[in-house]
Amino acid sequence: MMRFQIYHEGNPAKDFSLEAAYLVGTDHVPVKAEFEFRNGELVCHKRAQGPGALVVLWPVRGFGRVLLETTRLVERDRPYNLHMELVRGQLLRLHQKREDWGLFDIDNIESIVRNLDGAQEIFLEAVKCGNVAKAARLSDDALSVAVPLGEQMALFHAAVFLNRRRQADQLGRRLFGCVVNPKIKTELYRRRLQNGFDFVSLPLRWRDLEPRQGEYCWEALDEWVEWCTSQRIPLKASPLVSFRENHLPDWIFIYENDYATLRELVYGYIQRVIERYSNAVQVWDVISGIHAWNTLNLNFEQIMEMTRMASTVTKQLAPRAAALVELVFPWGEYYSRNPRTIPPLLYADMIVQNGIPFDAIGLQLYVGANSDGMYVRDMFQISSMLDRLASFGKPVHVTAVETPSNITADPNDAWGGKCAPERAGLWYDKWSEPLQSRWLREFYNIALSKPFLDTITWGDLADLEEHVLPNGGLLRADLTPKLAYEQLCTIRAQLQGTVPGRAAPQNT
Repeated sequence: MMRFQIYHEGNPAKDFSLEAAYLVGTDHVPVKAEFEFRNGELVCHKRAQGPGALVVLWPVRGFGRVLLETTRLVERDRPYNLHMELVRGQLLRLHQKREDWGLFDIDNIESIVRNLDGAQEIFLEAVKCGNVAKAARLSDDALSVAVPLGEQMALFHAAVFLNRRRQADQLGRRLFGCVVNPKIKTELYRRRLQNGFDFVSLPLRWRDLEPRQGEYCWEALDEWVEWCTSQRIPLKASPLVSFRENHLPDWIFIYENDYATLRELVYGYIQRVIERYSNAVQVWDVISGIHAWNTLNLNFEQIMEMTRMASTVTKQLAPRAAALVELVFPWGEYYSRNPRTIPPLLYADMIVQNGIPFDAIGLQLYVGANSDGMYVRDMFQISSMLDRLASFGKPVHVTAVETPSNITADPNDAWGGKCAPERAGLWYDKWSEPLQSRWLREFYNIALSKPFLDTITWGDLADLEEHVLPNGGLLRADLTPKLAYEQLCTIRAQLQGTVPGRAAPQNT
C-alpha cells in the first residue's frame, strides 16, 4: 500500500477526483491498483510487486489541469507528500529529456536553464522545510514553473530539429491528411479537403460495409474512391480490422467463442475490401487498436495471430501499398483496468520482434475527453511519448489526432458523452477555437520535428454527424473554416514554400 497526503490552501484536502488515477510500473507499463481518498490522503492498493509511479489529474497554477506522474516509489508505512512527489517526477524527466535532446550548448537555451534552476531551487526549499503543508505549497510553486517549462523545452527542441529536417529536405511531399465522413458528398466539403490536405483517410467500418453477413454495401466508399482517383488525391484506408465495439457488425458476435470461424470471416472480409480498392489505396491501416479494443475477448496468442494474418494478407494482396499497424491510447491506462488487453508499447515490440510483416506504426491521439488515453496531457509528455516510438525502427504515421474547439457532454460522441470539461482536464483554458488552433500548431511542430515521423492525419474534417470528439472538426457544421483549419493551411503552405507567411484559404 502507498499513501499520499494532499493539501488545499494549507489544510488537508476534503475531496479529490480519482477518476483518472492509475499506477505505472517498469517500462511505462500500467499496473492494476485500487484507489480511495480518505482523511486528506489518497490510498493506493497496488496489485503488483515492485515500485510504482502514481499518475493523477492535477491542477497547475497558470497552466491548467493535466495528468502528472510521480517518480517510481516503494511501498512504505509513512505517507508521501503528493505535491512534492509530482514535482520531483517532473524535474527528473526534464533533466533526462534535456540530456536526451542535447539541450546544452545551443543558442537561446539560457532562459530554459534559468527556469529549470529556479524550479529546482524552490523544490529544494520544500524538501528542507519541516512543515508538510508549507512543503506542499512550495511544491505547487515549483510545479507552476516546471510544467510550463516542459512545454517550452519541447517546443524549443521541435523548432531546432524541424528546421534541420527542412534544411536536409527530409519532409515528404504529402504530410497532411484528414479523415472524411463518406456520407458527406457536397462540393464545398470536398473543396475544403482539397484546399487543406495532401491525402484523404477513408474510414472502413466492418459494421457499415457488411451490416448483414454476406451482404456488402459499397456505394458510399465507391463514390469517394472514384472522386479521389479522378482528382489524383492519394488515399489511405483505415482500418481494415478493428475490434472496437462500434466498428463490428452485430452478427459477428455469434462467433465470439469460435475463433477459427472468426478468423476465416476476418480473412474473407480483408480479401474482399483489398481486391475492390487495391488499385486506388496507397496506404492500408491493417489492424487498429486490437491491443486495447478486445471486444471479442481474444487471448494473447489470438491477438498476435490475428495481427500476423491481417498484415500478411494485406502485403500479399497489395504488395505496392504501405501497411500500417495502428496503436491507440499510447500511454496504456486501459491495461491497468482490463488484464485481457496488452500495453501499446509491449504490443508494438512483440509484433516487431516476431517478424510480422508491416511497414509503419500508426498512432491515434485524441485529447479532451475523460476516458482512458484521452485526458489532457502537456506537450512535453506528448513529445516524450512520440520519442519512445522511435525505438521500434519503423516510420510513424499519426493516423488520427484531434482536440475540440468547444467541449460539452455530448451523448452523440463516440465515447458516450464522456467529455465533461471539468473531468477531462484543462490545457491553459477551456477549449475554444483559438485554443484548438494553438494546440494544433504546437503539436504539428513537435510531431514534424521527429525524424521518424512521416505523416499527420486530423481526425474529423467537419462537425457533422458522428464524431470521436464533439466539435473536434476543423470546419464548423456549416462547413465554414475554424481557426485551426486556417492554421493548418498556414503550416502546410510554409513547409511547402508556397507562401512566406499566412495562407489564405477560401471562406466560401
